[in-house]
Amino acid sequence: MKPVAALLLVGMLILWTELPTGSAWSCPPVRITCMMVNPPNRCYTDRQCPRHKKCCQTFCGRRCLSHPFPVSHG
Repeated sequence: MKPVAALLLVGMLILWTELPTGSAWSCPPVRITCMMVNPPNRCYTDRQCPRHKKCCQTFCGRRCLSHPFPVSHG
């Protein structure tokens, strides 16, 4: 029974680390990619970014991005 409990605990920890950190916006789509084979990543998860920033895939690696400002159409 102990291995099952340990497995459940590990599963819950993995799910917890993937939960959003309170930011309701999503990363912008990437339309182009760079030609580097392994572009440098400045982050891997949102938790590695400063507050109110999100770790997003950019055209050349991952980095922390600020929330894009909404465009006014009026």
